[in-house]
Formats: sequence, structure tokens, C-alpha cells
Amino acid sequence: MTTRPQIMVLDDEKGICLFLSMSLEDNYTVHTANTPEQAYKLLEKHDISLALVDLMLGRESGLDVLRTLREKHPEVVVIMMTAFGNISSSVEAIKLGAHNYLQKPVNIEELRMFIAQALEFQSLGRRVEYLSGELETRNSYGNMVGRSQPMQKVYKLADRLKAVDTNVMITGESGTGKELIARAIHFSGLRKAKPFVTTNCAAIPSGLLEEEFFGHKKGAFTGAYADSAGKLEQADGGTLFLDEIGELPMELQGKLLRAIQEKETCPIGGDEVKKIDVRFIAATNCDLWAMVQSGTFRQDLYYRLQVIEVKMPPLRERRQDIPLLCELFIKKLGKETGRSVAGLTRHAETLLMNYDYPGNVRELMNALEYAMVLCDGELIDVEDLPENIRTGLPREDAREMDLEQVARVYLAGQSIKSVERAMIEIALEQDQSKRKVAQMLGISERTLFYKIQEYEL
Repeated sequence: MTTRPQIMVLDDEKGICLFLSMSLEDNYTVHTANTPEQAYKLLEKHDISLALVDLMLGRESGLDVLRTLREKHPEVVVIMMTAFGNISSSVEAIKLGAHNYLQKPVNIEELRMFIAQALEFQSLGRRVEYLSGELETRNSYGNMVGRSQPMQKVYKLADRLKAVDTNVMITGESGTGKELIARAIHFSGLRKAKPFVTTNCAAIPSGLLEEEFFGHKKGAFTGAYADSAGKLEQADGGTLFLDEIGELPMELQGKLLRAIQEKETCPIGGDEVKKIDVRFIAATNCDLWAMVQSGTFRQDLYYRLQVIEVKMPPLRERRQDIPLLCELFIKKLGKETGRSVAGLTRHAETLLMNYDYPGNVRELMNALEYAMVLCDGELIDVEDLPENIRTGLPREDAREMDLEQVARVYLAGQSIKSVERAMIEIALEQDQSKRKVAQMLGISERTLFYKIQEYEL
């Protein structure tokens, strides 16, 4: 005989507890509680799999109960209920570990579906995977790579987002992998079997963006020889990824907002409105809130898109991941270029670890591609790396330091030849006079001349 799952309902209104208990008792063993204290006692006595928790429990907060459950009963799946339509509290609940949330009055059919999904999620062990702490040592998520703490936080949040259908805003500097995490969220989530459609708001001329989003009907304008579906229609049932959303022109922001709110699209030159079901994931390297305050980005669109924010850390804040990324990129580039490179010398790895990467992961991959072209041996050495990484800093920073500062801060751990070359390069940039450069370096002009020839400067 199969044991029925046990569910707990925590609500300060006894009528709601009774209603939910009667509605669910055919499939589940239901326990009810009106206070957190009663709920905690039930959890100690019974093997409860799922808890329905009201957001407002009289003077107490359901979020506090959620925190306690996550700490003391992490095996219990939690679905939050709220009658207040408070989006920020619902988002906070998801961040704290709630599986999902429902608005009151509760739709019983929707609740049954959510419970079934949550228990399936639990039984398959997916929840156990991250609650047991295995994500703390996960090296990758989708196509994302990294074992550092900042990346583990991204993985955990993405893991929770796959079970809900909320709009997401991904923020971070250029080159941090915003599209990669967007794809990971989609292809591990509820819509993974449906289209993942992308559009770059910065790459398309503003005059063509409306047609990009909404499509057109045949004859709508010169050159419109056939009907064309826009990205909104193409993404129906799936996800539309809006890259560089901060570059979206103001006049189009209102039209996109209406499409999101009304869940419909209409092609240019047409009058047939089509209903759509699309999840929106947007990405930006801009401070959108500052743009809202300056009047260059609509506040209502901001709140529609930024329901949950995923912050992608810059590479300089997760240096622990650099060796892992280097290993991955060297293998990948080796297959693409046919070059056989085993790895990095210790000095080359030290330089790569110490550099700040204003271009983030993309800059690291470009640097390794550059190095593999120049590398003649089995290992990439200092001389194979791009100039800015060899010196350890961008040229504009070098000009602001004296040579002693440069040597002390950036050149430690390099070979004598690498240091000598870098010091001469920087000195020549600071002063074009060979006499002054020689004096600065403490060598003769003749020696400087030979060194310039030797290093092909």
C-alpha cells in the first residue's frame, strides 16, 4: 500500500484551513495549524513533505516561518500563499527558498498542479541536490563554469527559478555571461521544450526594432513581400531574451510594456491581435534604476521585467574560477584551431590570475586565443600573452605610476626578462626621450638601444 504524502496548511484563518483540508484530503493526508508554534509541533510529530504557508499570520510573518523551515526542516517543500498581491514579498519568498507562491483566493486546480509539481520535484531528488549542499562544489551550471562562492549563489538562484515562470532581469558587466545564464534558466525550466528566442536591443537600428518585436504583414511597407512573425510571436510558449534592454528606445518601451501586460502582439500593417504566452528574461550592463530616475527608462516596464534579479559577478570577484576557465578555453580553442597546447606555465598563470579583466570572461578567452596563436611550445608562457596582461595592467594605469610602483604591484613572480621588457615598454610610453628613459632605468643609452632591438620594441 502506497503511503500518501503528508501536507501541512499554516493559516491564521481556521475557515481557510478547513477549506484547503477538505479540498486536498482525497489525495493527501492534511494537517492544519493556525500559528507557527502549532506548525513546528506538527513538523516534529509527522513526516510532512510539503507546507502551504500564509504570508501574513496575524502579527507574525510567513517569511519568518519560511526561514525557520529552511534552517530546521530543509527537506520540506514550501508554497507561500498571499492575499495581498505583494510582489516584493513573493520574490523574497522565492529567494529564501520557497518552491512557489499563490495568490488568494486560492484556485484549487492551480494549487493541486503546484503541489504535484513540487512533490515530483522533491521525489526526483532535484531539491535534495542543492539542499544537501552539493551545489557548493558544483563546477558548472548549463554552459556556465565556476566553483567560486559568487557563482554558487548564481547557480542556487537559477536552480530555484527553473521551477517558476517569473520574469527575470540579469545584470552585470559586459562579458560576464548573461546570455549563458539566461539559456541555463530556460533549458532547465518549465519551458525547456519551447523556443528560446533572443534579440539584442543595442544591435538593431531603432527604426527596425518595432518590426523585430512585432513582425509585419505583407504589403505593410516597401519590401514587405510576405508576412513575417516578430520575436514575440516566435517566442510564444517559450522565452524571449532581451539583451541590452537599457538600449531600448523610449517610444518602443511603451509598446513592449503593453505586450507584456496584455499578453498579446499585433504585426505592423495588421489588425489581428494574437494572444501570446511568453516568459521574459532581460539583461543589461546599465544601472536601470538610475535610468528610471533620469527619465530614460520607464518605471512600469522596469518593475515588469525586474521581478527577480540575477547578478552576474565580474571575473575579478571570482578569481578562483580563472584556472578552471583557462583549462576549458584551452581545450575548446585547441579543437577549433588544431593547436596542441597542454596548459600554462606558472608565471603565465600568475599573471592571468592577477589581471582585473575589464572585459571579464570574454576578455580572458580572447587573451588565451591570442596566446595560443603565438605559443610555440606545449605551455603558454608570459611572452605569449597580450601586452596588457604581460604588464599586469592597462596602459593608462601604467602611465600614472612610477616604475618602482609598477614593479612592486604588478610584476612580482615574472621572469627577469619579462620584467625587463615590461619596464622598458612602460618607461618608453612615459617619456619618448631615450636619454631620460635610460636615466630612469639606470642604464646607458647604448644598453637601452640594444634592449629595444632585442625585445623588438
